[in-house]
Amino acid sequence: MQSVLIPTKLDSVAKEVLQQKGYAVVQDSSASLKELAAKHPDTEALIVRSEKVTAEVIDLLPKLRLVVRAGSGYDTIDTKYARRRGVDVMNTPGANANAVAEEVFALALACYRHVVKGDVTTRAGQFEKKAFMGHELSGKTLGIVGLGNIGQLVARRSTGFGMRLLGYDPVISAGKAEDIGVQLVDLETLFAESDIVSLHVPENDETRGMVNARLLKRMKDGAMLVNCARAGIVNEDDIREAKGARTLYFCNDVYPADETGPKSVADIADVMLPHLGANTYEANATAARRAAEQILAYAEMGVTTYVVNKGVPDGLDELYQRLAYRLTVMARSYLGGAKPVQQIKCSFYGELGQYAKWFLPPICAALSPEFDLLQDPEEAEQFLADRGIILEVRSTDESKAYGNSMTIDMIEGADPYRRVSIRGTVAEGNLMISRINDFDRLYFVPRGHALVVQYRDRPGVLARITSACGEANINIDDIRAPRDSRNEKAIAVLMTNRAVPPEVVARVSADVGAEVAFAVSMP
Repeated sequence: MQSVLIPTKLDSVAKEVLQQKGYAVVQDSSASLKELAAKHPDTEALIVRSEKVTAEVIDLLPKLRLVVRAGSGYDTIDTKYARRRGVDVMNTPGANANAVAEEVFALALACYRHVVKGDVTTRAGQFEKKAFMGHELSGKTLGIVGLGNIGQLVARRSTGFGMRLLGYDPVISAGKAEDIGVQLVDLETLFAESDIVSLHVPENDETRGMVNARLLKRMKDGAMLVNCARAGIVNEDDIREAKGARTLYFCNDVYPADETGPKSVADIADVMLPHLGANTYEANATAARRAAEQILAYAEMGVTTYVVNKGVPDGLDELYQRLAYRLTVMARSYLGGAKPVQQIKCSFYGELGQYAKWFLPPICAALSPEFDLLQDPEEAEQFLADRGIILEVRSTDESKAYGNSMTIDMIEGADPYRRVSIRGTVAEGNLMISRINDFDRLYFVPRGHALVVQYRDRPGVLARITSACGEANINIDDIRAPRDSRNEKAIAVLMTNRAVPPEVVARVSADVGAEVAFAVSMP
């Protein structure tokens, strides 16, 4: 690999590092990526920022082997098409994290101290000192939603301001949170007790619209919401309504598209910036240098760390990766997600043992939307370590003749802790869950919608569960209801035609005195 194209305004250090190693580098931000790709068809590696790397662009570069996103997000790159064409896609996670973390405090201070309005009026010859009475960060409670790279840096940067820290992250362990001075709470508590709420989660099906009327109603009068994450995670109309009812400050740096034109939040944002979170010289230089170094390591030593669209290794059926994902989803749902995960123990039987590390990315993806299913196994290990989650891949006793199957045990909380153990396999091309704790021979397919209820074994309970579904106009497609006679417990797994609403789950749980009750949906 010797030819690199950089079709973006990126710090020159990337070009310099590569040229010193004898690479031919073209850096040009004056034309579109499509035009540059057509002009430089011999390109073997691309370094991009927010440019869209589409299937059309990839087809224009027949020698392309690697695309590096100088930053963390890579939703502008067609990673699936790149995989089909044998093109690896990398990102540089964490390179921009400090810049975004510092921006949180820049926005909060600008809002609290009326920096923008104060500057404008003072330049106009006014001196409105009394009108701009402000607030201090010291002594305030800062709630951090999402404790990944950026969220953890926000926590650390707050130290000098003497703030109380609350955090919400369904993955990070209590021990790791304690290390960075954060008290883990649920979302409702965080929004109710925080003076400032800062958002640091990706936008996906789970997080889209998560900041809505329900959470906003819990915020204090005079509280502040800071969004330097993604536009779609907040419901703008709900913020508008909340601001109409009481004092609520809103600072924003993200939009549905980075483009000129009116912004829909202009009427509700107290301070707004044009997506400047990662826009510092230092972050740009760090991302540029890392992108160049990753190209060198990839080309010269075969290092594939940070490849986000890896396929599966030869010999492994990707159905088993999907199985690991769904077993983890089921385990997390069983535990309810109220407390952070402390430990994960895995057993991979038969031929799966040699591919153990390749099951870690789907496990992480099931735990957190921040992690992509196709990321690198080493990144998965680091992801778990960064969140204080202990991982143990156990040796297996093949004399048990479990065949190609896997068991995932998950331990949640610390005092008291809860645990669940789930085993699954692939049978005739179908993913299959065979055991949950001591309930063996379940043999149900974890696909679609399910209601799971565990209860003290006694007559008539299953009929009450099915009746509740019928009353809610929910059809039951299949039922598995084994008993654990030794412990006098039973479990009912009902596959349903649609998602079971939370109120139905709560009603069933109360009616039968369930030990565990949850609904889960999986594609």
